[in-house]
Amino acid sequence: MDAYDGGSNARRRPGAASEPGDAPEPEGPEEAYGPHGPHGANGPEAPGGPDAAVESRARVPAQDRESADAGSVTSNPGADPAHLDSSEPAHSDPSDPSEPPHLGSSEPAHPGSSEPADARSSAIRPAAPAPDLAAYRAPDPEPRTGVAALSLRYQIGVALALAVVAVAVCVHIGMVFLHVAPSNTVTKQHGGAVDDWVYPEFEQNWKLFAPNPLQLNIAVQVRARIRSADGGSRTTGWYDLSAQDGRAIDGNLLPSHTQQNELRRSWDLFVATHDADNRPVGLRGTLSGTYLRRIVVLRLERDHATARGDVLVSVQVRSRTSNVPPPKWSEEKVPVQPVYRELPWWPVTADDTEGSAR
Repeated sequence: MDAYDGGSNARRRPGAASEPGDAPEPEGPEEAYGPHGPHGANGPEAPGGPDAAVESRARVPAQDRESADAGSVTSNPGADPAHLDSSEPAHSDPSDPSEPPHLGSSEPAHPGSSEPADARSSAIRPAAPAPDLAAYRAPDPEPRTGVAALSLRYQIGVALALAVVAVAVCVHIGMVFLHVAPSNTVTKQHGGAVDDWVYPEFEQNWKLFAPNPLQLNIAVQVRARIRSADGGSRTTGWYDLSAQDGRAIDGNLLPSHTQQNELRRSWDLFVATHDADNRPVGLRGTLSGTYLRRIVVLRLERDHATARGDVLVSVQVRSRTSNVPPPKWSEEKVPVQPVYRELPWWPVTADDTEGSAR
């Protein structure tokens, strides 16, 4: 049957004039529940479609229809009573084009509804939460450490300092190599520069790797003849200069080069440039004797060997050589008596005391 047919069973729009022979318009409950009763568009329909249901409801008396509506509501335990409030908008009939569908309705879909569940649920679906942008944020870079944490100016300074240190290390290694290497063209032309760099702090020798290393204790001692102010003369006892240097080095984390090597190197040079009778061999022998004499004179002046008004006339140097005792577990037998080597008396000149006066 056409929904807009002029017959008695056709639905009229609100306010349309009634025609003779039509059934009277129901009053009361239909206004509260809408044109389709308490079940709305989703409720069970009468046989014959929605028009037949309207016609059957129109022929039922008002009291009976109210009791029937109440019974249908109570018989549906799954229905929400909140949807029966008169303040809720009435469900629209899908066959009536004059009433637009309520897309914003929050009423749950009924099994008998002809409207797809997805279309209804999409209208009441809650809005998706905003995405967490922190999960997509780029991780913070790790803090810089070491030289990279410095500013550009300080990085340049550190780079220059490292370059200077690297160059100095390379030059030192090259000089030491040329010093210990056999004679070659470079050492012949630049031997003086190599010696100036190596001596005296970086001297290299092979005594440590000798088959029989030095096992002697050598002490350099000196005594002097002094003329007193009244014209008398006296001779001092032996001053152990090597023992003085040993006491100054013992416990000193930074001993001076003078305390370690000056006296020892001067005696080694003297022995190497003199024969067994203490006669000089070549020009270096004479220079080594003068060098040793001036060292011992300066030591005596420093130790205040002469009193006020006394004059240092001459000095005599000797060496005391003794063997290093072997360990207790060794069966080696070595003499324990020291061996002395005495040099002749050397007169003291004004040039020998000039250094102490300055």
